[in-house]
Amino acid sequence: MRLLKVFACLTLLASTMLWAQPKDDIQERLKANEERIKALESEIKELKATLAAVARNVPAAPVLQGGEAQEPPPTQLPPTPQAVPTTPTLPGESAGQIPVYGGSSAAAKALNPDISVIGDFLGSIGRNPLNPVPTLEMHESEVGFQAIVDPYARADFFFSFGEEGVNLEEGFLTFTSLPAGLIVRAGKMRAAFGKVNTLHNHVLPWTDRPLVTGSLVGGEDGINDAGLSVTRILPAPRDILLEGTMQVFRGDSADVFKSSRNRDVSLVGHLRGYRDLTESTNLDLGLSYARGHNELGSGFLTQLYGMDATVHWKPLRRAIYHSFVGRTELIWSQRQQTGNVQRAFGLYTSGDYQLARRWFIGGRYDRSGRSNNANLIDSGFSTILTYWPSEFSQIRGQYRFAHYAEGRDGNELRFQLQFSIGAHGAHPF
Repeated sequence: MRLLKVFACLTLLASTMLWAQPKDDIQERLKANEERIKALESEIKELKATLAAVARNVPAAPVLQGGEAQEPPPTQLPPTPQAVPTTPTLPGESAGQIPVYGGSSAAAKALNPDISVIGDFLGSIGRNPLNPVPTLEMHESEVGFQAIVDPYARADFFFSFGEEGVNLEEGFLTFTSLPAGLIVRAGKMRAAFGKVNTLHNHVLPWTDRPLVTGSLVGGEDGINDAGLSVTRILPAPRDILLEGTMQVFRGDSADVFKSSRNRDVSLVGHLRGYRDLTESTNLDLGLSYARGHNELGSGFLTQLYGMDATVHWKPLRRAIYHSFVGRTELIWSQRQQTGNVQRAFGLYTSGDYQLARRWFIGGRYDRSGRSNNANLIDSGFSTILTYWPSEFSQIRGQYRFAHYAEGRDGNELRFQLQFSIGAHGAHPF
């Protein structure tokens, strides 16, 4: 009976919430509910009395000579009374019907990957004699598909839509449940060489990539090829995260590597060390090596050596208002050519400081030789101001100055608008 009382109270409470109904209609519904409750109580009493009578009249099972008990004939119970709906209904709803939210669309989402689109719109005024860019352009629209394949692997695909065509930027399968703590990737991916080469355009704190990237590491696409990657956490002293990565690629990466035969594969290795210096500051160091054949043929090699360092500062109490990220990369290139070996060096150094919750200011210095002629050295600097209206969009302005080896200068004021829709997974830290 206590259950019936609770049920009656909930029914009366639900009836009072129908504020959109007229007063007379509510009173009629309350009376109908009271009558239904009384009918249900009487039916429950009759059912209890019937069950008690049946229990008293069931004969004991007779025992046969073989020692086996004969089951009594089945007793036919009265039919179970149908439950009387006690929940008042709204217009257009059937009595006792429970609303279902999401329906088939929610079930279908479980089988679909996370889909995202990130737009990158660029504008530029000024003059750059050696590396001109359009005044206005939809620089890139990145479409991502990401999902868990099974308990052992996940898949990530990123397509880059530009004004001139479509490109598979990355598409790989990651195996996360292998023995010995190994993480294996298979597919087309950005090589783990330094920091900037691993980053998509929308993650960069600038509207462009440093000069050393264009001169020594293949520009915007960088070392990006089909291959296999193996990563493992290595033993290290206390409080230090040490990670090693070995990769083998087909051997075709922009202007850096070119495969003339099937065996002309390229190799990439990266050793990363990470440590928290304080509760607000951490340091990330890396060493990189890459080796492959260049466009002159299988007898000509290009080797790259790199060092990178990143410092993060983010105070715990003011994390959403102030932060700082400092980056630097040093890259050496050794390229075999007809009759000589070109040894070029390049670097960039940058800093980005968060002024307020949505405002960031930064600067970058560039200097680099050219892989095919180390005597030609370009340099430059940039200043950047970024505003984040929300986590799904950002507006950035950048002044870029470049002094090229030919004695010509470039002065540009660049504008960038980035926006994203859909679920885009986090990039590696």
